[in-house]
Amino acid sequence: MTNVPDSGTPQPAQDPQQPVPPEQPQAPEQPPAAVPPAPPAYGQQPAYEQAPPYGQAPAYGQAAPYGQVPAYPQAPPVYGQQPATIPGRTMGIVAMVLSLVGLVTGITALVGLVLGIVAMVQSKKAGHKNGFALAAIIIGAILVVLSIIALIVLIVALSSLTNAVNVCANDPSAYVNIWGVSVSCTDFTTGSR
Repeated sequence: MTNVPDSGTPQPAQDPQQPVPPEQPQAPEQPPAAVPPAPPAYGQQPAYEQAPPYGQAPAYGQAAPYGQVPAYPQAPPVYGQQPATIPGRTMGIVAMVLSLVGLVTGITALVGLVLGIVAMVQSKKAGHKNGFALAAIIIGAILVVLSIIALIVLIVALSSLTNAVNVCANDPSAYVNIWGVSVSCTDFTTGSR
């Protein structure tokens, strides 16, 4: 290929070994800066701009017309404040309440324990600590263990009472052993000792 100069203007000779410097892009022209209007003289009323006709939005930089609230951006979070809710926090609070209600009912302690574990897993996945979920797990676990122990004691007590009732029903003159105490069936059925 040969380079042919166009329109007869001589081109400077270029050495094929040297790279051609890139052309510098021209900076776009900047529009002139808007000059703010001068404030009114002392004692004169300021000139107010006309509101746009009904159905048209105000131009950029203009105030919203009367009766409309201007839209402001949301404020940034305060230093040290969490910007969003912690996943599992609400569930941790519910779990702790159910665990505490389990002190009275015993059944909700197990539900509180399970919800506390779920809330703790959610919080750990998000990288947060959840004290409510931890408290729910501790309280729920203790109450579930105590409920199991109480249930075992109740079953043993009812089985020994059921055994004493069966023996006394078959032989009213017999003696039965209730929680280590020997009682006659006549005293057992009448309630006297």
